[in-house]
Amino acid sequence: MRTFSIIALAILTGFGTFSFKPVPYSLQIAVLKYNGGGDWYANPTSLTNLAAFFNQNLNASVDPDYEIVEAGSSDIFSYPFVHMTGHGNVVFSDAEARNLREYLQAGGFLHIDDNYGMDKFIRPELKKVFPEYELQSVPASHSIYHQHFDFPQGLPKIHEHDNNPPQAYGIFHEGRMVVFYTTESDLGDGWEDQEVHNDPAEVRLKALQMGSNILQYVFTATP
Repeated sequence: MRTFSIIALAILTGFGTFSFKPVPYSLQIAVLKYNGGGDWYANPTSLTNLAAFFNQNLNASVDPDYEIVEAGSSDIFSYPFVHMTGHGNVVFSDAEARNLREYLQAGGFLHIDDNYGMDKFIRPELKKVFPEYELQSVPASHSIYHQHFDFPQGLPKIHEHDNNPPQAYGIFHEGRMVVFYTTESDLGDGWEDQEVHNDPAEVRLKALQMGSNILQYVFTATP
């Protein structure tokens, strides 16, 4: 098993610093590029805006210029947080599934945000990564909803599609949540530039606050 970069972190602004990233930013995040034809590149401004909001409100140091990392690449081990989104098909090869499994077991975290239409594709692919685990509902009592910002009702609703409530699921390995899957919410749409979706300010704020909670959970939480 590869040694994940997070093991070498040192404390800075309450979150961490990684040796691979020079100042002024001490933390770097990435978007997952995957095969299958789905639009992994959807919401291109989301992580930039989320990082800026997170840095401003939590005195953190996340690089807003996120990287793109492929599911089967060893480069994924350089990022403690990887975000995945899209509307359509997802395919992980056996090698990619093994790589993702190793990354997550070694300390990595994958946030999957269904941008509407991904659900039926991502579920069987996650079984390739962790055939022994099931997606579990993440209840409103979980600490990911109660970081710097408090969401007593759990995952907020950002965009309406099928009149379904927002749903959040997790995969847990040795007591640690390694995958956080959000669907019927569209957090990433709420992180995008305002002119892209023109959501009300209060809706965008909820999305950015929940996204900040996810980042804070990744960088500080213990199992």
